[in-house]
Amino acid sequence: MSHMPASDQSQDNQGSQDPKDSSLEALFEALETSLLGYAYGLVRSSEQAQDLVQEAFLRLHAHWDRVRDPKPWLFRTVHHLAVSYLRRSSRTFQLGSIEESLQSQGEEVGTPHPIPDEWIAHQEALGLVRLTLDALDDRSQTLIRLKFEQHRTYRQIAEETGLTVGHVGYLLHHAIHAMSIELKKAGLP
Repeated sequence: MSHMPASDQSQDNQGSQDPKDSSLEALFEALETSLLGYAYGLVRSSEQAQDLVQEAFLRLHAHWDRVRDPKPWLFRTVHHLAVSYLRRSSRTFQLGSIEESLQSQGEEVGTPHPIPDEWIAHQEALGLVRLTLDALDDRSQTLIRLKFEQHRTYRQIAEETGLTVGHVGYLLHHAIHAMSIELKKAGLP
């Protein structure tokens, strides 16, 4: 794990690595991308998502002996860290806040019981879609948001952007195709 404390790194350099550290490193490599996608879907900030994931792994390191199943523990920890962050920053989101998502599923924010696996997978996928969308050029992002967030027709999009209906269709097709390729690389079907 690249974020190991200096004392752990020096042990690693001497060849006497703690088995816990190698297990954490393998877990980090296996789950980092999905945890980042999940965290990003909650906080809508790449930098903050990275901080949340790093903090979750630091907490796992501190509680390693008491954690039976690290994957759901990490997702719950990222979730609770994100909720705390959102409460502190009082941020609201155009795509919907985490509180609204939880309330629509009958959950209360900050509940101690486990988050359903399906909800985690859904939020992880949403985070990856948002990351992929943010990587597109501005025009493609605008067209996709008009089509899928504002439910505009090709004709309405053409009127708003000054493009022809055919050009809107062409650009949307290529933007969606580019996103599809990136999502498949990230492991989404």
